[in-house]
Amino acid sequence: MLGGDWTDGTMTDFKWRHFQGDVILWAVRWYCRYPISYRDLEEMLAERGISVDHTTIYRWVQCYAPEMEKRLRWFWRRGFDPSWRLDETYVKVRGKWTYLYRAVDKRGDTIDFYLSPTRSAKAAKRFLGKALRGLKHWEKPATLNTDKAPSYGAAITELKREGKLDRETAHRQVKYLNNVIEADHGKLKILIKPVRGFKSIPTAYATIKGFEVMRA
Repeated sequence: MLGGDWTDGTMTDFKWRHFQGDVILWAVRWYCRYPISYRDLEEMLAERGISVDHTTIYRWVQCYAPEMEKRLRWFWRRGFDPSWRLDETYVKVRGKWTYLYRAVDKRGDTIDFYLSPTRSAKAAKRFLGKALRGLKHWEKPATLNTDKAPSYGAAITELKREGKLDRETAHRQVKYLNNVIEADHGKLKILIKPVRGFKSIPTAYATIKGFEVMRA
């Protein structure tokens, strides 16, 4: 589907590239789907007669992983669930631990994510605001389940006051309900591990978008 949509002559996404669009998409999809390094993927492609440097594959992922996520997000989402689970985990960016805020529904499908150097009410509000942006009234959550961090409560209160969340939206802090997102953190981190730290916040965003869409 991806190759056909992007390389049928109606799109110019791969103009001026030295490789065919299908090759680029294979590389991006494989990297985002399996826990491999760029050097591993360079060797895999070489075994198939395709000579490409790992730094080129890195640039492909940075360019095309966000585009894949953008174009396919409405296809892989299985309908809107009114119950969201919110939690955060850690990833390394430029050698420092950075908070990765995530929201999933009760099935474990990713709704959105946000990277922040701090864990605070301000960061939680930005994360939730990002997740809510562009949603129609009926698409917004009826229930938000979080851990007991006070930052979430403060963020939810502010968003209700600003009219970005319905005042009737329930905020729960039921530990077992977040088992699904805690388990999903582990699955995502299997893909992140070979990265050995992101170079910057933007490169982390681009790569994680690819991971999320290929896990859907």
